[in-house]
Amino acid sequence: METSMGSKLPVASGIYKYARLTANTTTYARRMNRLSNHIFGEVVRPTNASAMRVVKMFSVKPLDLRPEITDYYPRHEETHDLMMLLRKYGLFRDEHQDFKEEMIRLRILRGKVKPKKGEGQRSKKT
Repeated sequence: METSMGSKLPVASGIYKYARLTANTTTYARRMNRLSNHIFGEVVRPTNASAMRVVKMFSVKPLDLRPEITDYYPRHEETHDLMMLLRKYGLFRDEHQDFKEEMIRLRILRGKVKPKKGEGQRSKKT
């Protein structure tokens, strides 16, 4: 009787078998490589360098969605609009804007307002 002690030879792992299989140039190996590349979002068929440049360009996140680009400068316009809204509600005091409005009010009281269209000096001459 023969005892089944098994072979002492090392058994190849599944990863090793897959790597050997994909290295082959058989039709099955090529199709499996294409399927693997398709699943993992890589380029399905071998391409030249200029086509790879286009692939890399389209795989990068667009500039308007990258925070390091869009948040480079502070949001001055939005901040200004919010401050003007708060000023309108009386929750923020902009002394410079108050000064400009006061100067306009004083000019109106002194009669130094710009004439409306058609009421200037030139139209009065004729």
